[in-house]
Amino acid sequence: MVFCDENSSVLEWSSEEIVVPYISPIDGKVHRYFVDFWAKVKTKEGSIKEYLIEVKPKSQTKKPELPKTKRMSRSKITQMRNWLVNSAKWSAAKNLYEDRGWEFKILTEDNLFSKTDKT
Repeated sequence: MVFCDENSSVLEWSSEEIVVPYISPIDGKVHRYFVDFWAKVKTKEGSIKEYLIEVKPKSQTKKPELPKTKRMSRSKITQMRNWLVNSAKWSAAKNLYEDRGWEFKILTEDNLFSKTDKT
C-alpha cells in the first residue's frame, strides 16, 4: 500500500499477517480469517494507535434484505451466507484485539476514493 509507505504517520504496517480464528455460522467449525491490514499509527495528539483494517465493497458491509417472497434466488442466498460469515469474522477480530486497544475498521470505496476520483 503506497499510502502506508508514504504516510509519515504510519509507523508500521503489514498485509494479511494477522490471523483471527472464528467459528463459521455456516458449518459451526473454526476457520482462520486473515485481516487485510494491520497498521501502527501516530495520531495527531502524538499517541500510538493500532488498527486492524478490512477493505470491502460497500455493498458487502450491509446486511442483505430478505426478499418479500418466500423463495430466495441463489445470488440472495450467497449474499446472506457471505454476510453471516463476514459478520462472524469481524466480530471475532473486534473481540480478540479490543483488549489490546486495537481498533477494527472496515474501509469501503467511500473511504478510499475522493468524490473527484470516482467515475
